[in-house]
Amino acid sequence: MPRPAVDPVRAAATKALRQEAGRWLKAGRESAGLTQAQLAEQVGMRYYTFVSQVESGLGRVPIEMQRAWALAVGLDPAQFARTLLAYYEPELNRLLFGDAAHPDAQRAFGT
Repeated sequence: MPRPAVDPVRAAATKALRQEAGRWLKAGRESAGLTQAQLAEQVGMRYYTFVSQVESGLGRVPIEMQRAWALAVGLDPAQFARTLLAYYEPELNRLLFGDAAHPDAQRAFGT
């Protein structure tokens, strides 16, 4: 069965959410006083450029790295994962947690 065509409105919304997630992640890293290279080292990455890609909205924090990333920036891993779920998979987040589950990124890092 062929895949349905990509909905441009939905694609734009996904891109915007990824960029918002990137800003949230960058704020967390900066709040923790870490450079991209330091964060990459703490979470076991070889290259800091992946952190840059995630912060710009071009990539996602892999599920298997979310705990290490959360701890590196001083956040509760469960809340960190839930916040990323709201950004990366908003429909699944709504199904699991209801409509009021989108994170308040500003409050998460006290900015």
